[in-house]
Amino acid sequence: MTAPAAVGAGAVDDPREDAALLNAHVAGDPEAFAVLAARHQNRMWAVALRTMREPEEAAEALQDAYIHAFRRAETFRGEAAVTTWLHRIVVNACLDRIRRNKVRRTEALPEDLDRMAELAADTVDSGEMLEGKELQADIAEALGQLNPDQRAAVVLVDMEGYSVVEAAAMLGCAPGTIKSRCSRGRAKLAPLVAHLRGLS
Repeated sequence: MTAPAAVGAGAVDDPREDAALLNAHVAGDPEAFAVLAARHQNRMWAVALRTMREPEEAAEALQDAYIHAFRRAETFRGEAAVTTWLHRIVVNACLDRIRRNKVRRTEALPEDLDRMAELAADTVDSGEMLEGKELQADIAEALGQLNPDQRAAVVLVDMEGYSVVEAAAMLGCAPGTIKSRCSRGRAKLAPLVAHLRGLS
């Protein structure tokens, strides 16, 4: 599944900087937030997808994040980059959804056990895409073994390439906390992805 279509995706050439767009949105510009969302859609989608693991859940979390950012734009104080502020909102929306789902979701096995193989087959394409999908599934499964806070830290630092300080700003915690979460997350991931070493 690809990223959800960004609102106003044709407007990414707008010359205004992110902070100016956010200020214009607060001042009543009806197009400014759509431009901002379109500009950063791909990066925000990647973070949501890696944190949530399921495309449908990632899309819901991203929508929640955009609604929150749209409504609370006036809370941006300019102490960090707009992208840092957006990342924080997206990751927090993902973590909120993960925690809500843990509380309310109990997934039962299908009553018709013969359908299990059919359902599993529906999730995998044939031919040359099989290996790539299996690799993605292995990584997603491994990430799923981490608690939400560790997963968010590992996604931001190890998968998205942000520094510990940047990730700390996005998640609203101390850099030492991010280091600890990454260290524990990596230790837990190591045996789960050991079989992937050497794969290209």
